[in-house]
Amino acid sequence: MSEAGKGSALPGVKKIVAVASGKGGVGKSTVTANLALALAAEGQRVGLLDADIYGPSQGMMLGVPAGTRPQTAGEKHFVPVEALGLQTMSMGYLVDDNTPMVWRGPMAGSALQQLLTQTQWSELDILLIDMPPGTGDIQLTLSQRAAVDGAVIVTTPQNIALLDAKKGIEMFAKVDIPVLGVVENMSTHICSNCGHEEAIFGSGGGEKISSDYDTKLLGRIPLASQIRAQADAGTPTVLSDPESEYAQRFREIARTVIADLASAKQADMPFFNIMDD
Repeated sequence: MSEAGKGSALPGVKKIVAVASGKGGVGKSTVTANLALALAAEGQRVGLLDADIYGPSQGMMLGVPAGTRPQTAGEKHFVPVEALGLQTMSMGYLVDDNTPMVWRGPMAGSALQQLLTQTQWSELDILLIDMPPGTGDIQLTLSQRAAVDGAVIVTTPQNIALLDAKKGIEMFAKVDIPVLGVVENMSTHICSNCGHEEAIFGSGGGEKISSDYDTKLLGRIPLASQIRAQADAGTPTVLSDPESEYAQRFREIARTVIADLASAKQADMPFFNIMDD
């Protein structure tokens, strides 16, 4: 185990933040894309690693043309793909869009390790890692191979999503990665016609889980067709409608993440380095 407090252990990166969810379908990747752009809007140099090996989607959300391939630097490194002012890397840049990743866990873990360590990140303040859902091999590989400074958990207010979010928080606790907080996505539905707001997935879940696990509720993001449509179009809300209420909510979350990373005690953030089997 290396000495705590030495940063990310990735050349060119100051801080690493994992964005995770206990289950799929909670809008984690959409939140990650908007959070990355919100951090950049707050003056941070931001990278985004799409670690969802089986279902990479960040390229599409950030408007990267299909078929884009990263350039190489020497024999062992990739140059990040610039997208909307972010440095990005994704398995989606290395395979055909229609090619399924039929890999066992160790193969997926190896792929993540290569993307993480063989990308030539340049002077990043924060590297966001869009994690695959769940608590399996990919998450374990990340905790072993990088000094992650914090995790953001994305959930919906729905009870089953909250149950899986708790597992995600407990997983990060077991590998000594601090949870910066919880983002409650799809917190309410706002009718695009009349503006009526309704908590169709329940309410108060994000607040309760934050209280139960001594972390904070970073923010609530409504279920809005605008957020979905803009992400699908490759122009996430923070970029395409920066003055909207939705964009401002992402900006507030970004400011909290920046402040927490700046004030965190590095001594509480150990770096795990487990040898290959």
